[in-house]
Amino acid sequence: MKAFTVAAAVMCILVAGAASAQTGQAAQPPAKPAAAAPQTPVKPAAPATAPAAAPAPAEVKFPDGAKFAFINIQRIASESVEGKASSGRLEALRAKKASDLNEKNKAIETLQAKQKSSVMSDDARAQTQREIDKLQVDIQRMTQDAQAEMQDMQNELQVDFQRKVAPIIQLVAQEKNIQMLFSQGDSGLVWADTGLDLTMEVIRRFDAVTAAAKPAAPAPIKK
Repeated sequence: MKAFTVAAAVMCILVAGAASAQTGQAAQPPAKPAAAAPQTPVKPAAPATAPAAAPAPAEVKFPDGAKFAFINIQRIASESVEGKASSGRLEALRAKKASDLNEKNKAIETLQAKQKSSVMSDDARAQTQREIDKLQVDIQRMTQDAQAEMQDMQNELQVDFQRKVAPIIQLVAQEKNIQMLFSQGDSGLVWADTGLDLTMEVIRRFDAVTAAAKPAAPAPIKK
């Protein structure tokens, strides 16, 4: 559930110049221009036809009689509706904790700027330093509490996600009549026929169950 962004900026300036030289020779009378050869009319080029659109890749069919298959749990967690909702809850908590910590840091910056004032007495400067020290302790505690709270939520969401997706995985495996289903990221899988990948099938079934379990919006009240 991590996100990385990379930004790059490139600027190029090209400058070109040209100079012409003059000679001191007298100008010669211009020669009589030769008669122009008759021009053959040029036919306009035929409009280029747009390239044909590439056909959509056909869905890989699960091999008949296959007894083994695999799924990618990370993809299910990141691409399914339920997985995206869990990531959104965790991100909302992270954003709130970061905002709270940012407010404390701004308070420290304000006190530090005030402390640099030349008109502040020694007693006032000492009192301001005590307030800064207290805020720094508060930030350390808030940081530890935030990390613990986020870890608790992540564990809770993972357990809930596994509880909901496990029956879907079992159902798909039973329908395909396979004997073993491997986790691509945990089984040390090096290569397998792409037709044995049941990840998208699990995501489709999982999303369908999630949509069916979602309570319907209340009907508008007629006036």
